[in-house]
Amino acid sequence: MSITVVVADDQEIVRTGLTMILDAQPDIEVVGAAGDGHRAVELARRLRPDVCLFDIRMPGLDGIAATRALAGPDVEDPLAVVVITTFDLDEYVYAALRAGARGFLLKNAGAALLSQAIHAAAGGDALIAPSVTARLLDTFSRTGPASPPVQPIEPLTDREEQILVTVARGRTNNEIADELRISLSTVKTHIASLMAKLGARNRVEIVMWAYETRRV
Repeated sequence: MSITVVVADDQEIVRTGLTMILDAQPDIEVVGAAGDGHRAVELARRLRPDVCLFDIRMPGLDGIAATRALAGPDVEDPLAVVVITTFDLDEYVYAALRAGARGFLLKNAGAALLSQAIHAAAGGDALIAPSVTARLLDTFSRTGPASPPVQPIEPLTDREEQILVTVARGRTNNEIADELRISLSTVKTHIASLMAKLGARNRVEIVMWAYETRRV
């Protein structure tokens, strides 16, 4: 079955381009497109796509607010959202991820990385552009988190600490398994344990906690 996607960008040429790139993939189908945040949220709630791809700046309701409406901490059945933007908007990365975004890309990412981000989000993983991750870490090193990070309900094991760092560095489950020489099922078990201990709903929240506690 195809991964269904709703695309939202206020620039028609960008919206059309993203749609063409995604529709060219054999297992991705764009089922809706919107030019503003309100329309994007409306479409996403009605169509329930596997992934939403949102520009961060849109009229009426921006991408961060739209993401929060569909994937925020108060949403009972959150959708997967990938946020896409340009270099001059990197200061909003943290806010977008805290709002529930499951991925963050720059508009010069290219078709291959865009496809990977959609597949990762649909599969419950997260993909954040490497250059964005570097800038995000630099921001944390200078400013730190806005509030104290939550404490795990139980201490993390040494292996969970290892898994945490690899997840924060953007490794996929398969890459973590290869790097740590453990099975894929073991990786998934440790990530599930991390989510439970940290009260994280998804992989991105694990990554953000790692940033906030300066594990990376």
